Amino acid sequence: MVAPIITCLDLEGVLVPEIWINVAERTGIADLRLTTRDIPDYDVLMKRRLGILDQHRLKLADIQSVIATMAPLDGATEFLGWLRERCQVIILSDTFSEFALPLMRQLGYPTIFCNRLEVDAAGRIVNYHLRQPDQKRQSVIALKSLKFRILAAGDSYNDTAMLAEADAGVLFRPPDSIARQFPQFPVAQTYPDLQALLAKAGPLER
Repeated sequence: MVAPIITCLDLEGVLVPEIWINVAERTGIADLRLTTRDIPDYDVLMKRRLGILDQHRLKLADIQSVIATMAPLDGATEFLGWLRERCQVIILSDTFSEFALPLMRQLGYPTIFCNRLEVDAAGRIVNYHLRQPDQKRQSVIALKSLKFRILAAGDSYNDTAMLAEADAGVLFRPPDSIARQFPQFPVAQTYPDLQALLAKAGPLER
């Protein structure tokens, strides 16, 4: 019996632009441009971000106003539709539910596993809470225990454990430094390339 397939996708950099980079460009705060492509330790990165937000007195509503102007990457909606016709899809993201909803609406509400923010009465982001440590890898382990074959695609350091745990992993438009550091993963630069690699690894059939 052939195992049913689930494809696990990162969100930012794979289906939508990087949220924090857009916030940096809108606010002019260059330090907010750093992402998991630059800082592998997510706790270090998030504590740094929260400090910057506090310093500049930015609130959740300020970030949400930026997200409201964002749209999926060109071709992402069509790619996701193609993939969902062929297998189940789960987005595994280190973003937060308070950020994700407008973007999920534009993508047709795919399933997403992500994290939560702690916000005070004044609307300041005071902390963040992981759904589970190493949640991308742990999600793949759990899905494999249910006898699914797992394909995965991501672009950053925080995706590599997920890609390694999956039955087949693909880097999508990664920085050259990450592609060089993890040569075991094939690289796709376009959605047609990604479709071809996933279809071969699945194998996926309509």
